[in-house]
Amino acid sequence: MCRHLAYLGPPVSLRSLLYDPPYSLLRQSWAPRDMRGGGTINADGFGVGWYPGDGDPVRYRRAGPLWSDATLPELAAVTVAGAVLAAVRSATVGMPVQETAAAPFAEGRWLFSHNGVVRGWPDSLVPLAADLPVRDLLTLDAPTDAALLWALLRHRLRAREDPVQAMADTVAAVEAAAPGSRLNLLLTDGRMVVATVAGHALSVRTTGESVLLASEPLEDEPGWQAVPDGQLVVATSNGARVRALAGA
Repeated sequence: MCRHLAYLGPPVSLRSLLYDPPYSLLRQSWAPRDMRGGGTINADGFGVGWYPGDGDPVRYRRAGPLWSDATLPELAAVTVAGAVLAAVRSATVGMPVQETAAAPFAEGRWLFSHNGVVRGWPDSLVPLAADLPVRDLLTLDAPTDAALLWALLRHRLRAREDPVQAMADTVAAVEAAAPGSRLNLLLTDGRMVVATVAGHALSVRTTGESVLLASEPLEDEPGWQAVPDGQLVVATSNGARVRALAGA
């Protein structure tokens, strides 16, 4: 399984999210605390996306492990943002390890990440993929379950579906086609975050002016709340609302 996080609030340095906390994404890349049987480390790539002001997001992605990157620590120390989505990757056996397979995936203002696995890949999702435009299939970021999940969700967003409903409908469709899949998803446009908890862990910390969602709490300080399985989270910098995923 992968590990990911999303932050909204007053601008903070990327370093304060990726490197400084005791259980930062850096530590989770080599010593995750909750993989739930989905591997041991997250060494198959990483990515971070952030929003410079009101513009579209900027991404930094690599195919190697986060701990081996010599450039990002310096960049993270001097880059501040009020909206961030970042992930470290543990590739499912048989899926390629390449830069374009690492989250976040992006289009326009949207950033997306998947923590989990689609059961029966790729055969289980052939019926859903058949409903996508051929061009979307030919231009997938990578031949992976996460990239196809993004294509399915993006198709709904392009049709101007409500983002919350689009996330819920995508998870429902994939669960029906591939039962037992783990579908923890993160989606943000820099102003709100929509997250699903389906088969893996997610915790939320709110302060009244910021919100941080993460696969694992970044420290042992109080304030983190675990989101139960089968839930959907809608968050802004003012707080987070949790509802049943099936009823979204």
